[in-house]
Amino acid sequence: MPELYFKGKEFVYNHHLTVPYRPLEPVPERSIGEDSGNLIIHGDNLHALKAIMPHYAGKVDCIFIDPPYNTGNENWSYNDNVNSPIMREWLSSNPINREDMLRHDKWACLMYPRLKLLHELLSEQGSFWMTLDDNEIHRARMIMDDIFGEENFAANIVWQKKYSTSNDNTGIAPMHDHVLVYQKSPEWQRNLLERTEENDQQYRYEDEKGIFRASDYTCNKTADERPNLYYPIKNPITGEEVWPNKTRAWAYSKEEHLKHVEQDLLFWGKDGKANVPSFKRYRHLLRSGGGTVPTTWWPHEVVGHTDEAKKGINAIFADADTKIDFVTPKPTRLIERILQIAADSDALILDSFAGSGTTAHATLSPNAKDGGNRNFILVECEDYADTLTAERVRRVINGYEYEGTQKEELFRKKVSFSTLKDAPKLLREIEHIEQVKGKRFDKISKFIKDDELLVVGEKKITERTEGLAGGFTYCELGPPLDLDKLLTGEHLPDYRSLGAWLFHTATGEPLSPVKVREDDWYLGESPGYHVWLIYRPDLDWLKSRDAALTLTLAERIAATAKDKQHLVFAPARFVASKHLLPLGVEHAPLPFALYRFEKE
Repeated sequence: MPELYFKGKEFVYNHHLTVPYRPLEPVPERSIGEDSGNLIIHGDNLHALKAIMPHYAGKVDCIFIDPPYNTGNENWSYNDNVNSPIMREWLSSNPINREDMLRHDKWACLMYPRLKLLHELLSEQGSFWMTLDDNEIHRARMIMDDIFGEENFAANIVWQKKYSTSNDNTGIAPMHDHVLVYQKSPEWQRNLLERTEENDQQYRYEDEKGIFRASDYTCNKTADERPNLYYPIKNPITGEEVWPNKTRAWAYSKEEHLKHVEQDLLFWGKDGKANVPSFKRYRHLLRSGGGTVPTTWWPHEVVGHTDEAKKGINAIFADADTKIDFVTPKPTRLIERILQIAADSDALILDSFAGSGTTAHATLSPNAKDGGNRNFILVECEDYADTLTAERVRRVINGYEYEGTQKEELFRKKVSFSTLKDAPKLLREIEHIEQVKGKRFDKISKFIKDDELLVVGEKKITERTEGLAGGFTYCELGPPLDLDKLLTGEHLPDYRSLGAWLFHTATGEPLSPVKVREDDWYLGESPGYHVWLIYRPDLDWLKSRDAALTLTLAERIAATAKDKQHLVFAPARFVASKHLLPLGVEHAPLPFALYRFEKE
């Protein structure tokens, strides 16, 4: 079995386990709206992913990331504090450019621990999506196979990121990026996409049972291979006996055929005199409401291109004092398509390379349309986390100043010979769209582009676009939980931050905030324990008798439930272990329990 190796792998293989826990610190003045469950976190994503682990391990439904492509022109930096001489040497050679002969190793070392944490955060029914170009896609595939397992590879989607070639390209002009998709486990089920006009073009016939398409009644087997599929069929109108070609037998046995005749599922053409029958496939009987199976080819007409993404950012920040110069935004339609496939209406979506905040925009947009309750967690390490990432989300939530023409596609249909034959019906359909939706727009444009007929509504906007509604909590990363600082009282985290980390490190489970009861010290339960924390962020109180586990308190804790053991974190214990054992209570001393669990 081939083994993945890159320079530095032995040092970063378990580096994610050594990253300190830094509680999230909300910044109210940078947040917006009520506590909606959405988060925007400013800080190194390795630390941020560790910070959310106690609350979200195994709970994220969809992860999308747009990491550095490592083109050699980005000047990104490797900054992880790995305890290794080679890594410390790398820190002195930043930023990384095309001349760096180890740039691919450094990229792999950057990604590996982050992907390990993302894998832990993803639910068993979840999926992972990552955009890259040809610089690192092959290495990313090997890293993902190493972490997720080769059997959990789902797709390598080709996204057409450009709509025209670059004339100054001296080689073969790249027109696409990759979207690499992995599932956490076979439990993941992708959603089907909504049907389009193009999908329905082949459903051209209709009878009293509904609209249908004519499907081939033969198969690619010969009469010699399938003698049971070689038999005569009688045309009910002409009375003529029809045999299949000997090189292509019927697709159904004689018994199945008789059922089809009984159910009126054979189609002999509009005049009933076709040479061979077809099978009626009704649109309303399509599985899952008739949605279409996603493919690995995503053209720019459907999911957008990089130029569209840049124009979208500029429109949102049209009234900003300084020009937004973000080089590689992703179009909102691209991530909306990913969420259509990967996320239900109540999904939790995580983006740990948030950039311009497109993932949040793409999460809020369908919520506004279908009333869903999708939530996002964004992480951005750069200083523009507030001024670009969060500010974009604020603007799309509240609506933003915009001057220009806002366009909305109202109709799209592939133009073919069969469409032209039914031109009057098509014109009536367009006229109906104009009558129903025309009042919302200043102008309705109708034009043909790339063999498609499009109807687009145009509206002059001089005030504000309508906001998508919602909210988020903006967070910074707090100082790391440190054993020495806990002992001296120099840094005492709040109850929930310490409780979340203790609960997760002790049980491996995420803490459910709704179950926490600070008034009687209860944190929550795991399959093996009820977990309690006797703690206040007050050094004098922690040194007092009130912070100790006593026999009276142990008996009260044991009486709350007898279905499993009770694990109690407390600074001190004023009761012998022999009295705790019959009660099913186990004491974990603070702060040394934190050190013990970290080492384990």
